[in-house]
Amino acid sequence: MSGCDCEPTSAGLRSVEEALSLLLSHARPVAGVETVPLEAGLGRVLAAPVASAIDVPPWDNSAMDGYAVRVADLAGESPRLSVSQRIAAGAAGAALVPGTAARIFTGAPMPPGADAVVMQEVCTADGDAVVVRQTPKPGANVRRAGEDIRAGSEVLAAGTLLGPAHLGLAASVGVGAVTVYRRLRVALFCSGDELVMPGQPLGPGQIYDSNHYTAGALLRALGCEVVELGIVEDTLEATCTALARGAAAADLVLATGGVSVGEEDHVKPAVERLGVLDLWKIAIRPGKPLAFGRIGGTPFIGTPGNPVSLFVTFVLLARPFILAMQGRADPMPVPLRAVAAFDWPRPDKRREYARARLERGPDGAAVVHVHPSRSSAVLSSVAWANGLAVLPENKALAAGDPVDFLPFGELLA
Repeated sequence: MSGCDCEPTSAGLRSVEEALSLLLSHARPVAGVETVPLEAGLGRVLAAPVASAIDVPPWDNSAMDGYAVRVADLAGESPRLSVSQRIAAGAAGAALVPGTAARIFTGAPMPPGADAVVMQEVCTADGDAVVVRQTPKPGANVRRAGEDIRAGSEVLAAGTLLGPAHLGLAASVGVGAVTVYRRLRVALFCSGDELVMPGQPLGPGQIYDSNHYTAGALLRALGCEVVELGIVEDTLEATCTALARGAAAADLVLATGGVSVGEEDHVKPAVERLGVLDLWKIAIRPGKPLAFGRIGGTPFIGTPGNPVSLFVTFVLLARPFILAMQGRADPMPVPLRAVAAFDWPRPDKRREYARARLERGPDGAAVVHVHPSRSSAVLSSVAWANGLAVLPENKALAAGDPVDFLPFGELLA
C-alpha cells in the first residue's frame, strides 16, 4: 500500500475546510427514489417529507391511572363521589354525570364534561364511590388533543436519516410507507501488487488487504450498496480500466492506495486521462494525499493506502460527501468539547486527527487520551480508539487544555 504522510510542510495544500467545501459543492443527491414499507425504512434517507393527517393525541386523554372528575364537583374537604363508569384505553366513555367520577386509565379518552384527572394515589376507594384527598386544578393530568402533533403539520423533513424514533413517529400518525432515496451505489477497488485477500497464503513481500474490508464496512455502515472491483494491479492501464468500470456501474468510485507520487502510484494520472482531477493534497495528518475528481459524470474519491489514513480521510471527507449524495440534510459531524489528558508540545504544520479515547476522569469530567503511535500504518490504534482528537495546526497543547473530540458514533453512521 503506497503512500506516506511524513512530509513536514503544508505549503500548497488545501485546508480541511477548503477541501470539504469543494467536495460538498460537487455533491448531488441521487435522482432515484422509491416507496418502501415503514418497516423497511430503517437507515434510509427521506426523499419527501412526512406530514400528519391527524391530531396526536386524537382526543383529550388521561395521562395516568386515576379518576376523571369535574373540578367544580370537588367542594369541601375530602369530597366523596360515586363512580359512574369505568374507561380503559381503547374504549370511549359516556358524558360524565354531574357529581360523579369516572374510573379511568392511562391513555383512555376523557369523558365529555370531565376537566381533570385525579391520580389514584391521592384517592381512596369506598365501595362504589371514591374519596378524593387532594383537589386538582382544571386540566391536571390531561393530555390535550393535538398536544404533540397537529393535523397537517410536517413531522419528518426530507433529508432525514430514518432511525427507530422516526419510524415510530411516522407510525404514530398512521403512515405505513415512506418515500426514500434509492441506495447509493459505490464502486470500490484497492490498488497494490502486494495485496492478498485474507485466507490465502502470503508470498514474499505480500500483505493482507485490510483496506478492502475497512472501506467496504464504512460504506455499508452508511447504507451504501458496494460494487466490488477487487484488487487492482499497480499499472496505469489496469487503474484506468477499473476507474472506467466503476464509473459505468456506480454513482461514486472509491479507490484506496495509489494516490501518492511514487512510480507505482497510478490513480492521479489515470483520473486525469479519463476525466478531471479537482483535489489532490490536503493539510491534514494522517491522510495528506486525497484525490477527488470526476470520470464523465461520476465522482471519484481516492484515499491513501495506509490503513489509518484511509480511515481518517474517509470519515472526515468522504463521509460528508457520501451523505450529501444520499440526500442527507446533516452531513457534518458535531465535535464534543473535552479536556486533554496529554501534552502535545510539538504540533504539526498540518491539522492532526489523533486516534483517541474519551473517558471519565477521577472527577467525573470527560477527558481525552491519545494513542502513543502517530503512524498511519498502525490500524490497531483505530480499533483501540473511540474517536478522533482534533489537534490544531501549529498549536501546542498541555494536559488540562480544552480539545475537540469527534466520537466514532458521529463518524460511522
